[in-house]
Amino acid sequence: MKRLENKVAVVYGDGAIGGAIAKAFAREGAQVFLTGRTASKRDAIADEIRNLGGVVTTTQLDALDEEAVNAHMVMLMKQAGKIDISFNAIGIPQKGIQGIPLTELVTDAFFLPISIYTRSHFITAKAAARVMSKQGNGVILMHTPNASRISPPFVGGMVPAWSALEALCRSLSVECGPQGVRAACMQTTGIPETPLIGEVWEIQGKSHGITYEQFHSVMEGMTHRGRLTSLAELTNAAVFVASDEGSAMTGTIVNLTAGMII
Repeated sequence: MKRLENKVAVVYGDGAIGGAIAKAFAREGAQVFLTGRTASKRDAIADEIRNLGGVVTTTQLDALDEEAVNAHMVMLMKQAGKIDISFNAIGIPQKGIQGIPLTELVTDAFFLPISIYTRSHFITAKAAARVMSKQGNGVILMHTPNASRISPPFVGGMVPAWSALEALCRSLSVECGPQGVRAACMQTTGIPETPLIGEVWEIQGKSHGITYEQFHSVMEGMTHRGRLTSLAELTNAAVFVASDEGSAMTGTIVNLTAGMII
């Protein structure tokens, strides 16, 4: 039996991570509701899922719009009757946010990621938690990079933004755990297969006065195995935590940093 057989999952974000998570959940038997802002991305992900025999419904959605998120949850419940898994995988461009010393960073640029990440995750988590609490089960998953813990230079407001998500994860577990709702945060290094990391590495390399390749090598060297987290390693762990096998995991960080954080 597949690990997520008969489960219903909603994934917010149609980027590299959201797409990989949606495909992994579908591959393991979940009925997936994928949302995002880019039709071409959603359609490509959905086609791949359906070609492999998976079940997916796609919706144009801004995960910062609380009214739209709530309406989507109502639609999901009418169609599927329940929600077992919620995964928020939104991301934002990093130009003008990273690569700038705090003393030179514009205040609005500092607060932008804090506002976007916390607002979106709060809105989507609240929508899921309300339904999950009534049905007595469910898991809310998030993703943060290692920067939330090691606070590297020139990352601007991303460090407090990601740290806030981890705090939200703990609070959700404390308040909603008695109703059977779990919350966990998947923590990785930068994932080289994602386009966003290519952008970040370029920005950070310039900020440190080294090349893209040199910065990548530095990051790899910070892990115990000399290799960064892969997309497959993230999705495999997310499937496990979302499954009944991971039922004891809540209010916690799932450390996938390969020893970068110990």
